[in-house]
Amino acid sequence: MIGESRRPPGSAAPRPAPPGVLALALPALVVLAAEPLYLLVDTAVVGNLGTVALGGLAVGGGLLAWAAALLNFLAYGTTARAARRAGAGDRAGAVTEGVQATWLAVALGLLVLLLFQLLAGPLTRALAGGAGPVAEAGEQWLRVAALGAPLLLVSLAGNGWLRGVQELRRPVRYVVAGSLLSLVLCPVLVHPAGLGLVGSAVANVVGQALTAALFVRALLREDAGWRVHPTALARQLVVGRDLLLRAAVLQISFLVAAGVAARAGTAALGAHQIALQLFFFLALVLDAYAIAAQTLVGHALGGQRPDEARATARRVAVWGLGTGCAVAAVLLALRDVLPPLFTDDPAVLAQAAVVWWFLAGFQPLAGVVFALDGVLMGAGDVGYLRTVTIASALVGFLPLSLLSGPLDLGLAGVWTGLTLFVVLRLVAVLVRVVGDRWLGTPETVAP
Repeated sequence: MIGESRRPPGSAAPRPAPPGVLALALPALVVLAAEPLYLLVDTAVVGNLGTVALGGLAVGGGLLAWAAALLNFLAYGTTARAARRAGAGDRAGAVTEGVQATWLAVALGLLVLLLFQLLAGPLTRALAGGAGPVAEAGEQWLRVAALGAPLLLVSLAGNGWLRGVQELRRPVRYVVAGSLLSLVLCPVLVHPAGLGLVGSAVANVVGQALTAALFVRALLREDAGWRVHPTALARQLVVGRDLLLRAAVLQISFLVAAGVAARAGTAALGAHQIALQLFFFLALVLDAYAIAAQTLVGHALGGQRPDEARATARRVAVWGLGTGCAVAAVLLALRDVLPPLFTDDPAVLAQAAVVWWFLAGFQPLAGVVFALDGVLMGAGDVGYLRTVTIASALVGFLPLSLLSGPLDLGLAGVWTGLTLFVVLRLVAVLVRVVGDRWLGTPETVAP
């Protein structure tokens, strides 16, 4: 037909355009938000049992969440490795990365389960400030909920490889299915069934079992085989080591900051908790760009397309900056509305007003940092990210937090430290992305 576009005989079909940033970021955001939203409902249900049960959930749930955060490399590391294999046209290799990550998740999950069964009592007593009803309730919840640790980690691995092959809708369905099952079971098991706090833990485990089963079924349908590849496992452990060290330093930094805020008084601690939880929640939105960046950059570099990787870095940085600016504007516009939703204590509100400017002010910077973190993770440059994060915490966040007490800086000192932490990371990732070293393969990239 006249005007019909024809390819010369023997020429290759044009490569489909990569998916847009939002097309990958929005499903990732749903998966990231599902667990926190479920925990809010779980907290509301358990809260009706009284303060002891609520405290027990906070203690036990905090320990399990801490373990999951430290082992989140099963998702992020797997995404990067699977994306590079898929970008090179090796989907079977990308799925194999998912198989190896799943075996690693089972092994680490069983180790977490064993540790919590052995140490549930001492850990909950330490977190609760000594023996008592809250520590006992937390121990009871943790012993049951820890049965879901291997299932939770299998789901992290499943999220990782499916993101790597740019299939983000299936993880949404799987995670939402498990969360909905837990949402239905939790109030039923806690109240009518009479299981109390244990019912909450059982609902968690059942929902995690469904989600993990769906991810395993996805692997089985790929028919990739389940043989263990020691070399692939070793490489995943190297990536895991770097991301684990990075996560551990972050956790320690936030714990130190909370301790300093507590010594400044109950009003300061309350305001710090409100702002910090908002920071963590908003980080979910910005982290969705990191996941999109991992997938797109991994595909580009796996297919030997460095120019496309650079273009992706620019796009996600712009999206992160724009979203961060929008979030900052909303926070400032609602600075007299949001804090009273959490407390009516005038002293806490006064402290929150101080912190609010910091929280809003660094959102645009955090948007760029999170997006470029994803770019470097997708390139396998996790050693550099590890070094930068630890250095930024040791130079910026921790010193200012620790000096806030002796210098009587209060929350302003703590949050200045957090702001400096974000700024130092921003400078470091910008310098790296402007250069060329991150465009090499993971084996050649040096920290």
